[in-house]
Amino acid sequence: MNAKLAGGVVGALVVVEGTSGVLQGYYTPLLTDIARHLGIHDADVNWLEAAQLLLSAIVVPVLARLGDIIGHRKVLLASLLVTAVASWSLAFAPSFPLYILAWAIQGFYVVWLPLNIAIIHSRARDREDGAALTRKGAGVIVAALQAGAILGALAGGQLGGMLPLWATLSVPAVLVTVAFLVVLLKVPDTGVRREGSVDTLGAVILTLSLVALTGGLSLVRADGFTPWVAVVIAIGALLMWLFVRVEGAKQDPLVDIALIKSPTVWPVILTAALFGVSVLGAQGPLSTFARTDPSEVGYGLGLTSATASYLIGAYVMSLLVGALLFARLSARFSPRGVLIAASFLVAGGYLALIPLHGSTAVVVGCMVVAGLGSGALVAALPAAAASAAPAHQTAMATGLTNTTKTIGGTFASAAFAVALVSGATAGAGESTAGTLSGYMTVWAICGGTAIVAALCLFAVPKVAFQHNIDAVEAEAAGAR
Repeated sequence: MNAKLAGGVVGALVVVEGTSGVLQGYYTPLLTDIARHLGIHDADVNWLEAAQLLLSAIVVPVLARLGDIIGHRKVLLASLLVTAVASWSLAFAPSFPLYILAWAIQGFYVVWLPLNIAIIHSRARDREDGAALTRKGAGVIVAALQAGAILGALAGGQLGGMLPLWATLSVPAVLVTVAFLVVLLKVPDTGVRREGSVDTLGAVILTLSLVALTGGLSLVRADGFTPWVAVVIAIGALLMWLFVRVEGAKQDPLVDIALIKSPTVWPVILTAALFGVSVLGAQGPLSTFARTDPSEVGYGLGLTSATASYLIGAYVMSLLVGALLFARLSARFSPRGVLIAASFLVAGGYLALIPLHGSTAVVVGCMVVAGLGSGALVAALPAAAASAAPAHQTAMATGLTNTTKTIGGTFASAAFAVALVSGATAGAGESTAGTLSGYMTVWAICGGTAIVAALCLFAVPKVAFQHNIDAVEAEAAGAR
């Protein structure tokens, strides 16, 4: 890689993505401590994840588009500043409502990766080897992201047993602040701008739809499934239908509905949404199950924040290994076949937890199996979507895998919060632990959606993983 590019811009963006990784791994071993601090049920920490994922699903397409129009550096700095404020708020928020608000706003960090790759591309585009530099730069910052997630999980768990909670939660806030200063001082504006506008109407309708759908699930948590719940969920579904109609009629939509409907793309996008259920929705339940004391409720692993961090770290490490293995295996075998096998690994790992959850070693083994498959899917789905899409829409297709994955995780987190508290009084007295039947429901849903994802991948034409839809249609026309 060009030394100046690597040592300057990419080096600064490594700090940003390393910090993003820390944010994704740091809090997971601490979720039970956070629940005790706030005086809430273990199941309710899933609402933190649901709120953050909900916001993430909305801000990624909007801010990525805004970055194209006003400048990627400006939007990156703004999102870093917002994330820093939210991270500091998490360290000192005194109540659950304020905590969930800060946790949601912290989700602005999800736009860092697409903005960082866009900055690298803009810096390298005029060089003779610009495409290669962009790929190498992207690989470096993604590696920093994975390393940050592993270190974050280990550091969060260890510091949680050594420091007061406010001090422990201040560590990621310091890192985000440092990342903001690094970008401010070390990343110049590329000057690249693109004409266009943000699809405000589409963003508003999508926001209202997702809020209504997740809000309906929150009402189930409070009052059970009532007519009001049905009305709220129906409103959310109606707004989603309206969103599809509005976006389908726009020249420059927030989400290209025609692209999603294409025969090579929709199975990949649906797979991403189903995959989001486990990779984004199940980490909270994994942490709280590991921290649940079996001497009190008869299940759980009884780990401390420090020992739970090793379990989370092993899972995140398996994600990294799975991502690295995919590149090698897909060169020897069909990429579609490797993705299908990866989906079945995710299914096998989670479904095995239903009968095999009694010891730490077995749970770690199951999560490593699921993590290997998840890592392959994390690495492969954006590339699969880009290969399946028309050449001029590869960026949008890649972004859609992230957006739909996040939406899948949003609904899963909300649904898991309901499942984990169901029957809590009858099953665990006054305990704040999630119910065993709830955990089994979580694992069954994660395993079941992974199986459906594998079946969706069977529906993708084989050539879609090597050629875009233009080539697929040309080949079909030649056959006729």
